[in-house]
Amino acid sequence: MKVVLGIAAVAAVLVAGQAAAADESALAQKSGCLACHQVATKVLGPAYKDVAKKYAGQKGAEAMLADEIVKGTGPAGKGWIKEGKAGMPFMPPNTAVKPEDAAKLANWILGLK
Repeated sequence: MKVVLGIAAVAAVLVAGQAAAADESALAQKSGCLACHQVATKVLGPAYKDVAKKYAGQKGAEAMLADEIVKGTGPAGKGWIKEGKAGMPFMPPNTAVKPEDAAKLANWILGLK
């Protein structure tokens, strides 16, 4: 019985995680992010998986990325051009994205493997 309950609990967590990822993916679409970014493929901007790797293990990465989602990366960019991972020199500001939505997006991006 305990095994069945454990399996059910794990399944519930997995389903909830998939639903949250679908919500964030829809939020990225609604916010216009997917016009320049994709999860695993470089478009105009770097793939989100590459962004996750770049920020992995950095203290305050979620807040930093959320801030960049709203404010952009500025004219200096983040080095993606030099690395061949972007088709534009920098990400423009996305002032229509609310800070709380940017935090959700940043958390989603950083969780990609």
